[in-house]
Amino acid sequence: MRTPRSVSPSRRGVLAAGGALGIGALLAACGGSKGSAGSGGSDGGGKGGPWSFTDDRGQKVSLPGTPHRIVAFTGSAAALHDFGIDDRIVGVFGPTKLPNGKPDPQAGDLDVDKVTILGNAYDQFNVEKYAGLGPDLLVTNMYEPGALWFVPDSSKDKITKLAKSVALTSSRAPLDRIIGRYAEFAASLGADLKAKKVTDAKARFEQAAARLRKAAAAHPVKVLACSGSADFFYASNPGISADLMYFRSLGVDLIVPDHLDKGGYFESLSWENADKYKADVLLLDNRTATLQPKDLAAKPSWARLPAVKAGQITPWASEPRFSYAGAAPLLESLAQAIEHAKKVN
Repeated sequence: MRTPRSVSPSRRGVLAAGGALGIGALLAACGGSKGSAGSGGSDGGGKGGPWSFTDDRGQKVSLPGTPHRIVAFTGSAAALHDFGIDDRIVGVFGPTKLPNGKPDPQAGDLDVDKVTILGNAYDQFNVEKYAGLGPDLLVTNMYEPGALWFVPDSSKDKITKLAKSVALTSSRAPLDRIIGRYAEFAASLGADLKAKKVTDAKARFEQAAARLRKAAAAHPVKVLACSGSADFFYASNPGISADLMYFRSLGVDLIVPDHLDKGGYFESLSWENADKYKADVLLLDNRTATLQPKDLAAKPSWARLPAVKAGQITPWASEPRFSYAGAAPLLESLAQAIEHAKKVN
């Protein structure tokens, strides 16, 4: 099972004692905005008439009008922003701001000061604040079938009663296909996929993919996608993560772990066994709660890895933003790393 290791694993309640009493009243008050087809922003909404979309759970979500008050997982909101859906995103949940107040990388180009943040970490989803926004629609990723990413199990029933939800798959399909689904969803909301911002981003993505394919063919090095924690070194599975699946389709020689943990995303290795797989390049998880090279330097087994000795470590945004604008830099970064890599095993 994939866990949100990008955030603190602590399980905290989101409702104070008695907070649930206010939910019913807020739920009733939310009804006024449902189905409003008022004037849309520059994203091309406001066409009027009923709206529907079939998400990746196979559920057809229908509303009397195009959603105008959208609350989304931060990464989902950032992807929609890249496709031109902006003014209608009123709230977000998930990694949004860093401790220094700057936007979390998952927020992309989203203006995090213009949206209500319902929780910055897992299990911090503020249900009362969500209800107070009068949401038309909740949008999030889906790493496991039917599971709403960053929607806490403890309050899921309350949350899903307040507004309908759309879930888009985020694994077990290649990156380009998932981006296509986000584009399709954004178009249903009124996004103009022929806008210069979108077509330029798509062209950059396609050029980056071609560059990565060329780099992989010219420099046949072995790459290990990995993540570090205090106790474990995680070797990630390129057969399940969307970005890694796509990198492999472009010819990148990604190492496949042979003893995967439950869920299939990675193999947990003790630090004594961190050298199990002979990698020339390490694609290292760069999420805020994972250990980075400066943190790992004190671990002797890390320092002994040939790729580390050669300085062949490149950042890995293991929860990519599913838009052309969000994904193109990931392809470019990996292409550059491979272009300058040499075999060390």
